Amino acid sequence: MDMVEIVNLNQKIYKVFEKHSNDLESLRKELFNVLKDIEYDVRENWNGDEIDRFITLKSINVFLNIISKSNEKLAGFSTLDIIRKAFNREITVSEAFLEEIKHLILSISGKSNFSKGFLGDRLEVIDFTKFKGREAGKKRSEFLDKVYFIIKEYIKKYPSGLEERIVKKREKQRAILLDYFGGDLDDWFNYKWQFKNVIRGKKGIEILKDLKDIISLNDKDIELLERCVENNIPYAITPYYLHLFDFDEPYKYDLPIRRQVVPPEWYVNKMSEVENREVFDYMGELDTTPEELITRRYVTIAIIKPFESCPQICVYCQRNWMIKDFKKEAFAGWEKIERALKWFEEHESMMEILITGGDPFCLSDKTIERILNKVNEIDHIIGVRFGTRTILTVPMRITDELVDILASTDKNLIVSTHAESAYEITPDTKKAVDKLGKYRIKVYNQHVYHRYVSRRFENVALRISLRRVGIVPYYTFYPKGKEEHKDYLIPIARIVQEVHEEARLLPGTFRTDEPIFNVPKLGKNHLRGENRELIAIKPNGSRVYIMHPWEKGIYKTNIYVYEDYPIKDYLDNLKELGEDIKDYWTIWYYY
Repeated sequence: MDMVEIVNLNQKIYKVFEKHSNDLESLRKELFNVLKDIEYDVRENWNGDEIDRFITLKSINVFLNIISKSNEKLAGFSTLDIIRKAFNREITVSEAFLEEIKHLILSISGKSNFSKGFLGDRLEVIDFTKFKGREAGKKRSEFLDKVYFIIKEYIKKYPSGLEERIVKKREKQRAILLDYFGGDLDDWFNYKWQFKNVIRGKKGIEILKDLKDIISLNDKDIELLERCVENNIPYAITPYYLHLFDFDEPYKYDLPIRRQVVPPEWYVNKMSEVENREVFDYMGELDTTPEELITRRYVTIAIIKPFESCPQICVYCQRNWMIKDFKKEAFAGWEKIERALKWFEEHESMMEILITGGDPFCLSDKTIERILNKVNEIDHIIGVRFGTRTILTVPMRITDELVDILASTDKNLIVSTHAESAYEITPDTKKAVDKLGKYRIKVYNQHVYHRYVSRRFENVALRISLRRVGIVPYYTFYPKGKEEHKDYLIPIARIVQEVHEEARLLPGTFRTDEPIFNVPKLGKNHLRGENRELIAIKPNGSRVYIMHPWEKGIYKTNIYVYEDYPIKDYLDNLKELGEDIKDYWTIWYYY
């Protein structure tokens, strides 16, 4: 469909364009009046489904937003002018843009059909008001069982690393790696051996070349990792994490695991273009650092980063601009650490300290104990949080000795980890969590909801596995909109869709994670609430949002304007991953 056909989906809107499309301002004014007339009619004379009415009213408000002159100033362009010129066939716009306008006009016309839901075609519609008492209860229960068996088929697509067949396969793969590295099981379960044998740098490339055919790593992957070494882009993979790869079926079940550590070409190209990687400081940490090693965006908590690397480096790390190679030089040094801890001591507003990095569990037990002893001396600090991915990348790091040190603090201590897929959760993960749990140290999960973990019910499968091992879902982060991470991006609408549709089918204790958009320099914006406004749509189909900062309603602050990833492009990406994009059709109506 072209723009003329799309606008013609609503005769009232079409007539306005037909009469006023040669003058932007008269078109804006008349369109505003017609939209208000449509809104009045919907509010007074609606005779369809109430859920569709709700979506229609939201869509009218979005259209009013994108034709607003003040929003055009914020966005830096006019969506209405793009529609007008496309209607007049003066310009050609992307299919992604056309799809956005088409779904908007369909919804304004009361034709979203949102009320049937994405499972609607697979379920018989039952009017439960026709039944009473026990009969009603049985009918409802039978219906809900049918829903369960549908979602069960989705969840089965994402096996857990706890499943016996996966455990056995990985035991065989572990034996292959131990044979290559010349180690035994005692070595494998010794975190120091894992750290010593981290696959990184030039030596790591040689290891991966040796193992290439065994672990099914292709020539392109090797070439990209070689370019990482040439351009000083750190990468790191522990032997333990490597054994989570599927040696026989690459990029199927283990897709999220490989994409965690093997960079795509776009990323390597972008990172190689610049010498000073501070340009990739998307969150503005350089501008929120009151003292070296510290990041502060909130009133009562701040971050300290004593170790600036990880034994397994995530490709999409928000701190890729500062992350160092995995070696001793990543340790900040005691002079800087003590100065940073002195800052915490001098600021009584600090109720909690988040010790992260990099990964602080790369530090020795003695170093961790020394830091905790210093923190213990600061009376106003109540909570201590360690941010670590070792629970998933080298779980044997959680030793009895380390747990004793963590438990010795008189502060309220928790551990925050970063599991991305059910396939990462293993019996070794559970052992690590259980050790911490003996001392009532809770483990929370911060999930980055990027493209390769965003398929239907993939996050549901993760939440179930997390609960099986005792990890509490905490945050689900929209991936940072960093240019170099383009291959990992999703539309905001997808994370909102997941929260409202898939997650809602789980028990409340399984879906305790809060969906978050991180605003540069300002911090977390909660996507569950009305903390954003869709103000424009770019010719490439990108939605443009105003993100309201967390300080809204507390004191005067600034908004943030964000250009989102196009929904059409995302659906095309999913199609390439083998997804049926019909499963995602409701995404267009999450604004």
